Amino acid sequence: MPPPRVASAEIDQPPSAIAAALEAFLAEHPHSVLREDGKVIFDLRTAKYSLATEHKRCTLHLWSEDRNLVRRISATTLRAGILRLTTHRFGQSKPQTLELAPDQDRRTPSTREATRNRYLRTLDRVLLRAFPDLKPEAFRTAMDLEKSFGPAYARGSLIHGQQAWAVIAVNDEESQSIIDGILTLGILWLHHCRESGSGRRLYQGLKIIVPRGAATLTLSRLAWLNPAAAQWELYELDQSTEALEPREAADHGNLTTRLLQAPNLQSAQSRFAEATTRVLALVPESARDLVEQKLRSASELAFLLHGLEFARIRTGFSGNSFNQSLEITFGAGANETPLTDDNASDLRELVARLFARRTATGDKRDPLYRTAPERWLESLLRRNIQSIDPHLDPAHVYTQVPAIAAADRGMLDLLGVTATTSPEAGRLAIFELKADEDLHLALQGLDYWIRVRHHHLQTADSATGPSFGLGEFQRHGYFPGLRLSPSPPHLYLVAPALRIHPATETVLRYLSPRVEWTLTALDERWRQQLKVVWRKRNTDPR
Repeated sequence: MPPPRVASAEIDQPPSAIAAALEAFLAEHPHSVLREDGKVIFDLRTAKYSLATEHKRCTLHLWSEDRNLVRRISATTLRAGILRLTTHRFGQSKPQTLELAPDQDRRTPSTREATRNRYLRTLDRVLLRAFPDLKPEAFRTAMDLEKSFGPAYARGSLIHGQQAWAVIAVNDEESQSIIDGILTLGILWLHHCRESGSGRRLYQGLKIIVPRGAATLTLSRLAWLNPAAAQWELYELDQSTEALEPREAADHGNLTTRLLQAPNLQSAQSRFAEATTRVLALVPESARDLVEQKLRSASELAFLLHGLEFARIRTGFSGNSFNQSLEITFGAGANETPLTDDNASDLRELVARLFARRTATGDKRDPLYRTAPERWLESLLRRNIQSIDPHLDPAHVYTQVPAIAAADRGMLDLLGVTATTSPEAGRLAIFELKADEDLHLALQGLDYWIRVRHHHLQTADSATGPSFGLGEFQRHGYFPGLRLSPSPPHLYLVAPALRIHPATETVLRYLSPRVEWTLTALDERWRQQLKVVWRKRNTDPR
């Protein structure tokens, strides 16, 4: 049966036709992105969506870890491979246009393929000049979904008799996220070459080639791979001159990273006490113990239900004076609404519906149940961190600790410490959480481990070290009164058992033994009860 045709005129269309057009486009392009005014606001590889055609209208709901969007769609138009959506915000008659593009790359598929084929020819010339004793063999960009290899990466081997190197490269027209993902795919490519070689060739290691100036993140990761497992070489290629420059991995990849001061929750709760009472008064009394309070900054306190923010208090200034005032708002994004005496009853009803639908036993098809699953998992672990490891200290768990690395703002999922009664008292613990399958889980967790370790090694002066508990974290208000261990942090990778990508354990095998990690699989019904079904550690016997 052929897919439904996408409408080609921007007129009001039947809701069923709109929904069919959207479903057909997304089925053909599962890596689509939604753009507004040219800016990507949702990536469908990680975002979720639902379509409803009730009450003679087509309603699109999109949500991700960062945002939530609900729009009525009145028409769709397909132009040059882009699906344009004529949308309406609720309560507004003026239409707006959103665009669904096949991916973030604005190039057409044929242009993209031509670029990658041209890069293969460039790569062949570069490798022959740079490594005259080695012969390039079987370089390709073909997709292999079974082994998680996509067409953006050029893969092949350099051969000399029975000796060989696995090679992976990426051209300078790919997105930064594609470039940053090269090491995960490179490790998998090396492992595949070794497994499929059947002993005919000995693969010494992996050569990685990235565009000039794009090696920062890969450099930071490369320093923490196991040199006993393979040799690791990184190069930057200037495609305009075909100059290949080797790069040496540094201890933490030359990342510029800093911490922000931990805000004082007790002080803020006192300052916001009256406004907090107004917020909680709109929450069903039987559910108030479920409300989480999270201090975003010294001037903003957020209220969340299972990780989903539904209200906040902000400090501002009154009129043209310097007198501070407090503003309470409910909802998020375009639906954020200031609390007034006139709308309090309406907001109470909205909050009641939220608390009735976002429950552990709720309808799995309900968008309020499905949205922000990692935030939900984070909120559960923050309250019960000892379900992951009974040696952890439940009194010192920090969520979304900010660190700035290069130009990218990194946010740690959870940061904790082992209890004073544990065998390794005061050791930092990092938690990378995923509620859905993610090929890059292992190396994203490594990124956070690198940053935390870096900050932990920064001390007040040369006379005092981490063994005295005077590291940078405590100077910024984290872990007050504790003596932190000088040991490197322990990395915990946590996800539902059926959501752990099959390649994760392969990637973890290649990490340096200096990175102690635990891969923790949760029961799929984690919303109802946190239960670990299995654990694997790099210290386990192989």
